[in-house]
Amino acid sequence: MFPTENLNFEMLVNPKPMREECGIFGVYSPRNIDTFSLMQFGMFALQHRGQEACGLSVLKDGEIRTTKSNGLVLDNFRNIENFEDFMGNAAIGHTRYSTAGGGGSKNIQPLYAVNKYGKPHFSIVHNGNLVNTEELRNELVDKDLPFIATSDTEVMLRAIQYYADLPVEKAMQQVEKLIEGAYSVLLLVKNKLAAFRDPNGIRPLSMGKIGDDIWVFSSETVGLDAVGATFVREVEPGEIVICSPEGVESYFYSEKRQQRLCSFEYIYFARPDSNLQGKEVYDLRVQSGRKLYEQAPIDADAVIGVPDSGVPSAIGYSEASGIPFEPILVKNRYMSRSFIVPTQEMRERIVNLKLNPIIPKIKGKRLVILDDSIVRGTTSKLLVKILREAGAKEIHFRSASPAIVSPCHLGIDMPTKKELISANMHGDELREYLGVDSLEFLSVENLKELLGSENHCFGCFTGIYPVEKK
Repeated sequence: MFPTENLNFEMLVNPKPMREECGIFGVYSPRNIDTFSLMQFGMFALQHRGQEACGLSVLKDGEIRTTKSNGLVLDNFRNIENFEDFMGNAAIGHTRYSTAGGGGSKNIQPLYAVNKYGKPHFSIVHNGNLVNTEELRNELVDKDLPFIATSDTEVMLRAIQYYADLPVEKAMQQVEKLIEGAYSVLLLVKNKLAAFRDPNGIRPLSMGKIGDDIWVFSSETVGLDAVGATFVREVEPGEIVICSPEGVESYFYSEKRQQRLCSFEYIYFARPDSNLQGKEVYDLRVQSGRKLYEQAPIDADAVIGVPDSGVPSAIGYSEASGIPFEPILVKNRYMSRSFIVPTQEMRERIVNLKLNPIIPKIKGKRLVILDDSIVRGTTSKLLVKILREAGAKEIHFRSASPAIVSPCHLGIDMPTKKELISANMHGDELREYLGVDSLEFLSVENLKELLGSENHCFGCFTGIYPVEKK
């Protein structure tokens, strides 16, 4: 099971063999502003949530203009020849990793629908995943709605288009009866920007303000910080916030509201300088390391954090244990996927290009390694091998998340269950596979204690989701 001989290149180069969800960002003002720069800064702050493609739609003089392509945010903004075309009074943007519907340029967001004159009538960006896509798509095709792409976002777009003659808040009351899953959405329609979340609030969405009349929406608070916006609050589950020339209005379009924000946001997806539901992400990750030491203490010479997301928990473990934290795994930040490596021996060497140990600090030492999670286990196994070759006397692995036993169907492109190592190996079998002297995962109960609530989605750790897959 899980033979290293069959590792693919992506597993070796990317230490997180699961794709992040997407990032959405938007701004609204009753007057024309520099939406070009604001969108560039805000989307760049959310680049960690999606690096496959990006795009933006701008509302200018009553018309929606859209540009999108594969690649990173700054590269795409450089390709815009006339930036004044994208200076309007409202805009929405998206940084993308593909989930439902797969890749392909037709699925790059924003997606838009046209009116009878062939001009964009409204535009949408979406973070999350619908679970009844195929069934609903067939229903909408029967209603003569046109489909161009293959994503769940287009299914939502066409469902909204079907009710386009209604005010947007009334349309969402109807659409919510049709769609099931996770969605945080920004929508440009006519002279308005609408922001809404699914009734479980599984994917995050914050709102902030610049001055007196510029409203900003972002998947994470770091997007607000990037444009100098003051955090106002989070969009609530089942709420739609509408910005228009008449002001800002809020409606609850669903009666089935509950708070079930994805707990993995705190563990890995969110930037450490973000704030989720009043909790500083960095502080919570440090606390997870402290909690891990309480849960599984060990005597060692040094604590190592796998860069970058394992470092805060390693600092916490060090603080709780008194074992010194040593940043002795050096990350090459310029690692790409452009290598062509024909042999397995050389493919395994690629891990040294990504993470290289400082050997004199490792030889003969008892080490505690902290990482945010263990998914397939392949990179963890090869990292342990590198440390053994560097002369580590003992290696004790600690995961700052519970064991991942179930794939997510609500917006994270995660491996299948047969590829999730903790769904197939347990206890000593998993410890021996990784080649470590001890292994411990943060318990689900301790994670709930750190979050201060059970009102989150813990599906990838328990197999129980707020919305089940169809």
